[in-house]
Amino acid sequence: MYDADVIVVGAGLAGLSAARKLRAAGRSVILLEARDRVAGRTYGGSLSNGVSVELGGQWVGPTQDAVLELIDELGLKTFRCYADGDNINVIDGRVVRWTDDQMFGLSGEAEAEAVRLWEALQTLSQTVDLDAPWNTDGAADLDRQSLDSWLVANTANATTRALFRLLVPGIFSAESPELSLLHFLFYIKSGTSLDTLVSQTGGAQESRVVGGTHRISEAMAAELGDVVRLNTAVHTVRQDHASVTVEFDGGSLTARHAIVAIPTTLAGRLRYVPPMPNQRDQLTQQMPAGSVIKFHVAYDTPFWRAEGLSGFAVSLEHEFNVVMDNSPDDASCGVLVGFLEGAHARTACELSPEERRDIVLSALTTYFGPKAAEPFDVVEQDWAAEEFTRGCYGGRLGAGAWTQFGKALAAPVGRIHWAGAETATIWNGYMDGAIRSGRRAADETLAETP
Repeated sequence: MYDADVIVVGAGLAGLSAARKLRAAGRSVILLEARDRVAGRTYGGSLSNGVSVELGGQWVGPTQDAVLELIDELGLKTFRCYADGDNINVIDGRVVRWTDDQMFGLSGEAEAEAVRLWEALQTLSQTVDLDAPWNTDGAADLDRQSLDSWLVANTANATTRALFRLLVPGIFSAESPELSLLHFLFYIKSGTSLDTLVSQTGGAQESRVVGGTHRISEAMAAELGDVVRLNTAVHTVRQDHASVTVEFDGGSLTARHAIVAIPTTLAGRLRYVPPMPNQRDQLTQQMPAGSVIKFHVAYDTPFWRAEGLSGFAVSLEHEFNVVMDNSPDDASCGVLVGFLEGAHARTACELSPEERRDIVLSALTTYFGPKAAEPFDVVEQDWAAEEFTRGCYGGRLGAGAWTQFGKALAAPVGRIHWAGAETATIWNGYMDGAIRSGRRAADETLAETP
């Protein structure tokens, strides 16, 4: 009657983690992936000189215990990202050098206001109920306002506002009016703290996986063997009191349970028979993905290091405004990684590759001088254009959505369970959260299947 105990849809970190846990518990699993590869939003690429780069999610750091332990278990290695030297910010037309003990190079009233708002957000975030954000004290008030409306209400300093309006796309690939204050606070606490989210050393951008983070998924898929079926795009999920049938072009499979481990907005595009409950369907309509185009810009050497620069640059005035040193551990060449995010990505996606390259190199030349105008390679990846992703870094909830629809985010619907970084309570939106979510969904099916 059953082709497997559980069918998992999506072979990213969440789906693979679910399948791996189910197999370890003795359950039969089939994992269906629409792409011709595993790894989802982690995706390996290479420069013209053969050096590996990450086209998708790439960094790991402290408190991300699930991913760090998995990396070790799979026999993979990590290395610290280069972070020595001064950082760069462009403020009022000036290139400002700053160090990690400063507030992004701000000074005077702007710095004092940024510190005050930073501490206020940190304090507010600690009140959030991670398991049920809608139950947080004052949730309705926190959720009815966007993060941007809170910024406007809490400071009149234009430079301070500009800093936070820069940081928000750097975390969400979306603009500060596009997410609720409650969602931002939830995200801060989920990722330990705002300091942790934005920092390199001691933060979420501390380390990389040797060879790229896609190797985590590839190693799990290798263990699972023929459990993983590529080029299988699911379009319909049917369930009754006893089974779930998953349909795809050319066939169907039946199991006791299904785990849908794809981004929430894409999960909403599948057909369900019977249809999803109102709250679940409305939730998927409320959780769009961010807009981001990622760039790797490669040079013969990491020349900025000799000039006492870390390679980390932000700008209150440029479109290409978050940049980090992404050179290989042996420094055999220099690589700067940066992003067009949120509104800037939406505008840039309509430009030609050459026009986008001009935007990128113009900004890098401002940050690092004329040598930055002469890379030997520029590699870009537009995640909103990916058919089976349609945006990164993850989903977000706008004003009112957590309190109206949040309960449906991870709650099973009959025999259908949900996984993916957006459904995690710890490190929501990150690789660590994706792994945790897959394991949680696997546990749900194990609890229901003798």
